[in-house]
Amino acid sequence: MLKEKLANYNVILASASPRRQQFFKDLDINFEIRLKSVDEVYPEHLKAEEITDYLANLKSIPFIEELQDNDLLITSDTIVWLDNKALGKPVDYNEAFKIIKSLSGNTHRVITSVSLKNKNFQKIINDSTTVFFRELSNEEIHYYITTFQPYDKAGAYGIQEWIGKVGIDKIEGSYFNVMGLPVHKLYKELMNL
Repeated sequence: MLKEKLANYNVILASASPRRQQFFKDLDINFEIRLKSVDEVYPEHLKAEEITDYLANLKSIPFIEELQDNDLLITSDTIVWLDNKALGKPVDYNEAFKIIKSLSGNTHRVITSVSLKNKNFQKIINDSTTVFFRELSNEEIHYYITTFQPYDKAGAYGIQEWIGKVGIDKIEGSYFNVMGLPVHKLYKELMNL
């Protein structure tokens, strides 16, 4: 359905995330991947969705000059929001351990924003999912980090991996949003173009 709907657009996904790329394939969208490096820094006063909205837009800025009339650029950002602060991607084992330990036995939100942009418009959408983690042992956290190397994931975990199967009691909201893309909301926006 989307392939026909987007036939007049050159869809550009600006994301190195293999999960986001797979979602686009699953939606049967013709798209190309273009990557530009962006320093993901945001003003300290921003909170929750304000952060991901800001970063999704920030990731679109380097492409502005090269966008053609029929281009549709899609950028996205995901954070884990715990105790009124954003948890990003861990830089090493120790940070990953600390992040997962903070999620253990706690409830957090996963927030993803998506920017849809071309030369004439931009729309930013976001979604939030509440995730309930059971108490994890240090051994379980160590096993997960050393086995799955979750350094490319906000909050140091992937819900689709081992830790999601054994460590998450329940979620409220979109499972796919926790994986990094609110597919249901993106689909709706693309169908309304």
